[in-house]
Amino acid sequence: MKTRFGFIDGMATIQEALIMMKGYRTSMLVVKKRNEHDEFGILLASDIAREVLARDRPCQRVNVYEVMEKPAVYVNPDMDIRYCSRLFAQFSLVRALVVEKGKVLGTISPNALVLDGMFSLVTEATADDPGSGAA
Repeated sequence: MKTRFGFIDGMATIQEALIMMKGYRTSMLVVKKRNEHDEFGILLASDIAREVLARDRPCQRVNVYEVMEKPAVYVNPDMDIRYCSRLFAQFSLVRALVVEKGKVLGTISPNALVLDGMFSLVTEATADDPGSGAA
């Protein structure tokens, strides 16, 4: 799970979003809720490429709400990585939020599921199996 990410208002411009993405060194931002009955949104660099760059729209005149995905898909931090991976596959997701009790804790991607989650499962299984050759 990646815990370094930024929040942005839906009324902000894509130019402001790009500056924030560069500052956080990330390709996604969480779009804030407008009120307690709203849901989080997500803004990906790929959305900006598709909706702004490819259409030659000026980033200073396009608002985040025009490009973002809302509601953002999110998972509970206790969800088994196998189910999380299935969710990503079913909906062709590239990123999801990790939310607990209405608070965003971080983001998760298929890369993180494999390189962090699956790797830790494999190393745990290897450590538990004395016949695996692990010392």
